[in-house]
Amino acid sequence: MPEQSNYPVHWENLDPEIYMRRVLEYQADQIEMVLVSHRVPGRVTGGIVTPRWVSYRVFPEVSTKISRIVGLSEEIALRLGAPRVRVSRQGPIVQIDVPREDGQVVRLLSLCKRLKDVPKQTAILGMDETGSPLLLRLPSPEVAHVLVAGTTGSGKTALARSIALSLAMHNRLGEIQMVFIDPKGNGFDPFVSFDTPGASLPHLLRPAVRDVHQAIFLLGEMVEEMVRRDREKISEPRVVIFIDEVADLMEQGGKAMDRLMTRLTQRGRSAGLHIIACTQKPLVASIGSLTRSNFPVRLVGSVASADDAKIAAGIPNTGAEKLLGRGDFLLVAKGHVTRFQAAYVSEQEIKQLVGRMSMGGRQSRRWLTPQEETPFAATGTDDRVAGPTTAPAPVEIKPKRRGLGLMLGHQLRLIK
Repeated sequence: MPEQSNYPVHWENLDPEIYMRRVLEYQADQIEMVLVSHRVPGRVTGGIVTPRWVSYRVFPEVSTKISRIVGLSEEIALRLGAPRVRVSRQGPIVQIDVPREDGQVVRLLSLCKRLKDVPKQTAILGMDETGSPLLLRLPSPEVAHVLVAGTTGSGKTALARSIALSLAMHNRLGEIQMVFIDPKGNGFDPFVSFDTPGASLPHLLRPAVRDVHQAIFLLGEMVEEMVRRDREKISEPRVVIFIDEVADLMEQGGKAMDRLMTRLTQRGRSAGLHIIACTQKPLVASIGSLTRSNFPVRLVGSVASADDAKIAAGIPNTGAEKLLGRGDFLLVAKGHVTRFQAAYVSEQEIKQLVGRMSMGGRQSRRWLTPQEETPFAATGTDDRVAGPTTAPAPVEIKPKRRGLGLMLGHQLRLIK
């Protein structure tokens, strides 16, 4: 529960929704006070509560420069008693993201239970800033390959695990197959059982690779498979190559590794081969300019500075240096930035599900106890509902004065 020094709202014996309304009103007033005291005309007109932060919508006056509001991020954080706030422009409004002191974890298995049907060859990333599940469709031409970047503790490996498990849970072997390259030796260990022979993820084409020489040999096999598929004009099943600490791997592998990665990132998508690579800092010197330019989708976690944020996202002014870490990510695709909380799954949960899949139950595609929940409506990139749906209306709390409130999204965000 927030301290009363930062949130002077009497919360004893209050309903949680009423308490949240009062906190939202208080924080909105404080933001407006900071803007007025620095002669920056603007008004807070609404907000959305997410599991990790609260997003406030600020409509500035026509004469207000956005850079002036961005420059007041430290003053706003100080006034709210927050460690940091992230200020960004979203269409005609300025969005101010304030971290919650009672942040919650977004669990992958809970999201899977809520989604009745996940499209084929689609990964679950987490929950976006509107409260909607965020999905990534691999066959889309706009996706191709994915680069996951962030410092230690940002949640890169945990996000990669969630992507791998969600793909395995909702796709048969004839639809998705995987390869793990894990130089650290612990990133993808939960998918491989060393105690029980054969109790590994059924979708694995090869055992997990740790040595750089084995990685070069494996990627060489993938290039041969790509050439064969191009010749025969096939792209199924999709092969997803997960690489942890790709920058270190390419530095050790030298020119041979660079050539293989460049060929796969340039031509792999049309042959059904996709790379999901994790790294702390995707510098050109580390992973090569051609390789870096062929990752159209970036998942960026917390980074140390604005310069690192620009390198990781590929575009400036994303505010990735203001992220909270522990699964707080930005999805950067086609110049558009979407903040989301990555879905989390524990090592024990991975091992249990992998054990069930390896026992022959994988053909049903159902690994969770069915729940009687209304399915979400599938949408495209324009976020419009594709067809009629029986999903319940969003739960929105509307305070009397300002329209701020808690809104739980009931639509599916599909990046494709």
